[in-house]
Amino acid sequence: MNAASALSLVILALAATVAVEAMRAARRWRIGRPAEVDWAAGLAAVPKRYLVDVHHVVARDPYAARMHALAAGGLIAGSGLAVIGLIPPLGASRLFWGVVALAFLVALVGGAMVGRRRYPDKPARLSGGAFQRLPLLLVAYVGGGVLVALDAVLGWRGPLGWLGLAMAASGGFGLVRMLADGPMRHAFAGALHLAAHPRPGRFEGERATALIPADLDAPRLGVAVPADFAWNRLLGFDACIQCGRCEVACPAFAAGQPLNPKKLIQDLAGSFKDSPPAYQGSPYPQARPVAGRGGPERPIVGTGAVIHPDTLWSCTTCRACVEECPMMIEHVDAIVDLRRFQTMELAAVPAGAIPVLSESRYAEEPGGRALAARTDFAAGLPLPLIADKGECDVLLWLGSGAYELRHGRTLRALVELMRRAGLDYAVLGAEERDCGDLARRLGDEATFADLARANIATLGRYRFNRIVTADPHALHVLRNEYPALGGRYQVVHHSAFLDELAAGGRLTLAAAPAGRLTYHDPCYLGRYNGETDAPRRLLDRLGLERVEMERHGKRSMCCGGGGGAPASDIVGERRIPDIRMAHARAVGATTVAVACPQCAAMLEGVTGDVAEVRDLAELVLAAVEAAPTAQGAPR
Repeated sequence: MNAASALSLVILALAATVAVEAMRAARRWRIGRPAEVDWAAGLAAVPKRYLVDVHHVVARDPYAARMHALAAGGLIAGSGLAVIGLIPPLGASRLFWGVVALAFLVALVGGAMVGRRRYPDKPARLSGGAFQRLPLLLVAYVGGGVLVALDAVLGWRGPLGWLGLAMAASGGFGLVRMLADGPMRHAFAGALHLAAHPRPGRFEGERATALIPADLDAPRLGVAVPADFAWNRLLGFDACIQCGRCEVACPAFAAGQPLNPKKLIQDLAGSFKDSPPAYQGSPYPQARPVAGRGGPERPIVGTGAVIHPDTLWSCTTCRACVEECPMMIEHVDAIVDLRRFQTMELAAVPAGAIPVLSESRYAEEPGGRALAARTDFAAGLPLPLIADKGECDVLLWLGSGAYELRHGRTLRALVELMRRAGLDYAVLGAEERDCGDLARRLGDEATFADLARANIATLGRYRFNRIVTADPHALHVLRNEYPALGGRYQVVHHSAFLDELAAGGRLTLAAAPAGRLTYHDPCYLGRYNGETDAPRRLLDRLGLERVEMERHGKRSMCCGGGGGAPASDIVGERRIPDIRMAHARAVGATTVAVACPQCAAMLEGVTGDVAEVRDLAELVLAAVEAAPTAQGAPR
């Protein structure tokens, strides 16, 4: 037997070991609840999901994309070809082994790039520990493969092949040992996760951002212990490669609150194991002490568990972590599932969330304010009620921000623009309840369901063509989450609506005064609903100099106002909106355009030398008022 044949057998032995480890991992995942998976479609889609969807995210870091393509592609190709070398005609061919050498050489270049990224100094977002040994083992395995293949090309004339075999065997079995709870865990778990993903629509072009409804008739509401998660959710936690992209994107982590999405996923991955694996990445900022004990039937959240409640309530549900994750892990789904148990079963919510949830439940409005007072902002403006008309073209959904002076200015501008455009519009008035977004993000699925069903029943009594709202949170719930309860509507955000009116000549805009403006993308409009172009088109019609902040579009940074974060009020080292307004200052913007009541409130609350915060509707109204008016047009 020569070294090349021995290498082929070693690779087969490695594959058998991988199969054994995979079965052990599968047994761990099966503690979770059953989940419906279309295995035929999922497995068939893995190549496309990996080569297209995953690498679309990976390619945001060009160095990492090249590194991963060379290392993974070369390793798989070299290993597969080497096994085929057991077939006598191929195994005797020097040309064949030259191709094998080339494949392993490609992987060797990728392995060197892995090492270059970690030595001498690794980026803070990357985990250490076993991950620091990964490039050494990878280089040993593929470098050994190169030597064995070269020895075969040269005609098996010396010790070169046997030296390479020793390197390949030591490196290969070292990598396989990392399958259980080490860096290589994601290789198998990641591929299976892509096939059994809980949101397969994400790979078919769907935004797929609506929360999955909770079964309110289940014996336990939400997730208390690891076994409460669906098995493919547990699989998803093990798919994490600890690249730290979510960590860099997380607004709570940036603000020094006790949340790091990467650490959270590792805690969840360890929660269903009796001995959670060691974590060598960035900790939670201002980490609260926990016992760190895991187990399939042990509580996940609590001081005696693995995740502190403050970590859970620091999340703004902005989905920046999900957007940046190359393995398509659903962090926010897990957080909301955990919140559901804390809220509905234990009533263990932060003090600031108690009155919000109580008023949502009993007054149908988070602030406990009279529903009839929602239209008080419009004093002096024509605001017809749909109850008086029976039907209309545009139904304006006001949202809870209507009670606030700041968002009242936005709604006044929007109503005035609709009046000037000569539209047939109306509002629900006292019949409009809270949409339920806040209750649902805080884990109170039952209150959300009650509010949603009541609103759906009200909307069903009237005829209208579409709903327009200036609140992206209401937009998301009405458009994407009400359908699960039977409410299906055409819902349009006011940015797209005003852009449509301007494009159609219903609004005449004058050139805005000189100034530099930047647009802050609301998470629930950009990331959740994919609407990033219409607000920019609308602003560009005003003729202002528009500049982009460091993070924008679907990768924008959160203002800190989502997910009930202002109510939870978990203290950090600094405020999220302060960080965001610093981004605006860095590009020299004198105005920050917003399109969300939460964003307006959070960003306008930043003190000091900061840019002016104005909603799109306010900017458009100013441009309309400055434009020459055609004879007979509404004033």
